[in-house]
Amino acid sequence: MNPMKQLIINALLCCLFPMLGFGSASAAGLLTPSDNSLPALEVRDHQVKVVIEDGYAITTVEQVFHNPHAQDLEAIYSFPVPEKAAVAEFTMWIDNKPVHGEVLEKGKARKVYEEQKAAGEDAGLTEKDSYKTFDIAVSPVRAGQDTRIRFGYIQPVKVDSAMGRYVYPLEEGGVDDTKLSFWTANEKVTNTFSFDLILRPGYPVDGIRLPNHPNAAIVKKGDSYHVHLGNSSGDNPAAPAAAETITDAEEGRQQIARTTTLQPPVQPDGTAFTLDQDIVVYYRHADNLPGSVDLVTYKPEQDKAGTFMLTVTPAMDLQPITEGRDWLFILDISGSMKGKYQTLADGVSRALQKMSPNERFRIILFNNSASELTRGYTLANPENVRKYIDKVGKIAPNGGTNVYDGLHKGIKGLDSDRTSAILLVTDGVANVGVTRQKDFIKLIRSHDVRLFTFIMGNSANRPLLTAITDASNGFAMSVSNSDDIVGSILLAQSKVTHEALHGAQLKIKGIKTFDLTPEKIGSLYRGQQLTMFGHYSGNGQAKVSLSGKISGEEKVYQTDCTFPETSTANPELERLWAYASIEQLNREMENFGEDADMKQAITDLGIQYGLVTDYTSMIVVRDEVFKKLGIERRNSKRLQREFTAQKERAAQPVVQRRADTARPMFKNSNQPTTRNSGGGGGAGSFDLISLLFLLPLAWIGRRKKQA
Repeated sequence: MNPMKQLIINALLCCLFPMLGFGSASAAGLLTPSDNSLPALEVRDHQVKVVIEDGYAITTVEQVFHNPHAQDLEAIYSFPVPEKAAVAEFTMWIDNKPVHGEVLEKGKARKVYEEQKAAGEDAGLTEKDSYKTFDIAVSPVRAGQDTRIRFGYIQPVKVDSAMGRYVYPLEEGGVDDTKLSFWTANEKVTNTFSFDLILRPGYPVDGIRLPNHPNAAIVKKGDSYHVHLGNSSGDNPAAPAAAETITDAEEGRQQIARTTTLQPPVQPDGTAFTLDQDIVVYYRHADNLPGSVDLVTYKPEQDKAGTFMLTVTPAMDLQPITEGRDWLFILDISGSMKGKYQTLADGVSRALQKMSPNERFRIILFNNSASELTRGYTLANPENVRKYIDKVGKIAPNGGTNVYDGLHKGIKGLDSDRTSAILLVTDGVANVGVTRQKDFIKLIRSHDVRLFTFIMGNSANRPLLTAITDASNGFAMSVSNSDDIVGSILLAQSKVTHEALHGAQLKIKGIKTFDLTPEKIGSLYRGQQLTMFGHYSGNGQAKVSLSGKISGEEKVYQTDCTFPETSTANPELERLWAYASIEQLNREMENFGEDADMKQAITDLGIQYGLVTDYTSMIVVRDEVFKKLGIERRNSKRLQREFTAQKERAAQPVVQRRADTARPMFKNSNQPTTRNSGGGGGAGSFDLISLLFLLPLAWIGRRKKQA
């Protein structure tokens, strides 16, 4: 038997609502009590600066709060937790001087803040609210005055099928009922808003676009690219001559860069910008780029350990899979779907209409419990399609969200002799029945399931969905309301319709490496990058190998990389490694329960590397208070190193970090791109395009058990 026949690909569709144009979503913004016992403050200015280079992004947000009232007030600003982002800076201006925050154990930081607030002294606090938000508290915002703060975070940026993606998250998601019942957000910026992004790529770029912000100015300056959005051009890097404007090579006729059209000025109601819509920036690498291995290091002293980030961009020969499917819809009809359900029903309708008559489908519904709308698998002939479209459209959402029961009922009824696709539609927040993460993992593993999760929503239960994905050796993708949904779905489709490298392992020999993360890779899918962080000692040439199986056949890809004796250009790598290690520890505790040693390890890493975590927070007080309390200014020193390195990098030409030029890891093959993603499936295959504008996706894969 062809080994590919032993791979059954299923699809798990996770719509993490609110959907486009439906329902209401909470936004990032200044929070005030919902009982209106205190007057509202203003977010007067909101300025965002982003630099993407060397495989990671540095985001800095500066805000000015204004208190127009006659009494001092506290300001609380909440914003979504960006994916894989580590908050590394919280700066507050006290007496017109910037004071950098320091990281303490969470309870201790809160105690210091409350003491200073009670004494009427200037103080600020940044805390993490689980996977949902970062919350910044500032006290006091003086009567009739402004308070200025700045916070910054760093995160790895991956390129998928030659497409890079950066998201500035502003849509909170509205899943935290406790917070919503007590607070209301004021997402309006009343004076100036600006978003400036600088892309310093190591590889040629032939297009940049912001799908939901077409008026952004995009220009090329030398070897970097600049994006500007906003009602203020004060720091606008996009003020080019016409010759510097770039266009999208794929669309050809349409010019992306509009250097004269910016966001409209302050509106009559006093609003310059509303912080209720994610800003998504795509950049596409040029065609025909080879697979590559990139190495970025930081080792300021030759006799001490260094930190590295190794990124593998594969160019493997992964062939398309051509098989028909059964389709299983698992639909969330809980009360949280009100205002969203009609969109869900429309999507199911479009999907059923696109199926061929010889395909079959089932429909599972769940709220407090799960039930089946169909009676087993039903042929997708016109009569059955019309019948069940009508039934789905008449359902009224109500009750809780028992995700486990719906998933269990669906998986239990799969036909192991048929290729199947499972579509689960939910907001991803399980609140009825089984909710423990380890139980979901046990369910997935007991059925030999591969899970591919396409997550929509900044406040979705990303830890749960990612954990299930990891347990099944699948992959997770995120999508925003501001994304190019079509392009995102095509990326996912190209992965589930092609072979993958399973049981992937990355090994480094010839130089001592340790503290590696991730510890386990699992599978690599078409166009998917692999990034590994770690420490190394010594220096010199190392042999790097990537191995795994494609359709049961062992594959090994090898190259040589040189680890330098010293390198000082990228001190941020230390924080990136630390946060990747913290995420790994968090996943273990989420899967198997909290562990005192792991909790302490996260706390220690947060304090040592200046990171806000579930167990650490960042506090700002006056310099003399830091001194009085004996709080070491280690984060302030780290920030100065990073600021210096960032200035030096900005003054130099863009550096390509490719490390396998002399001996390419992938020979005679180019990276897959969004323009050669192919399809998979024959004439009877399911038409995913029908769902592109309606249902954000997550895919689940299930394979036949080997004899």
